[in-house]
Amino acid sequence: MALNEGTENPAAQAADFLPIDAALIEKLREYTASAVNPKRYEHSVRTAETAERLCRCYGLDAQIGYFAGIVHDMCKDMDNEEIFSLAALDGEPVSVLETQKKFLLHGRAAAVKLQKDFGIHNGDILEAVRVHTFGCAGMGDLAKILYIADKIEPGRAHSGESYIQECIKLDLDKLLLKIAMENINYLKKQKKAIAPATADLIQSLQTDFLSEKE
Repeated sequence: MALNEGTENPAAQAADFLPIDAALIEKLREYTASAVNPKRYEHSVRTAETAERLCRCYGLDAQIGYFAGIVHDMCKDMDNEEIFSLAALDGEPVSVLETQKKFLLHGRAAAVKLQKDFGIHNGDILEAVRVHTFGCAGMGDLAKILYIADKIEPGRAHSGESYIQECIKLDLDKLLLKIAMENINYLKKQKKAIAPATADLIQSLQTDFLSEKE
């Protein structure tokens, strides 16, 4: 049985409603700081701060956004086989790209670790952490925000305050499409593979926008 199944468990149901408070955030911040290299930790802090800001802009809980950002890369510096083993516990298929480059499973691994080792069962947080690398069609608003924040945090070479200010003028789905397209274009220039999940995300958004115009 996959780790995220078995919702009949009363302890898991209760954990859904536990607040993401300052003590829990600090505990996971400290864990992340100890688990990744300093450069990645700094990226995680910037992503958390950017997600917090985006949550305020788009009407989500800013503290939840910060939490998702600080933990999103907590497994990225693990050995590839450890990442793969953790990610496999979610029971979802592993793509060809993920099999070839196991580090790309770090978001899925982190979502599993949050459940297994830290008792986090908030579905929005787990989804956001799980899909932040590629995105996916139909993802929730917190997942959209973390995907965006990871790619526009001000430490990124193409980003900065003026860029972020222009971004947040857009509604959330239009911003998501913009960032996903920019990511695809970057990967193409680098001659890197495009994940099917990202292609599906873009197609889904474009279809939705076309439907709105009809």
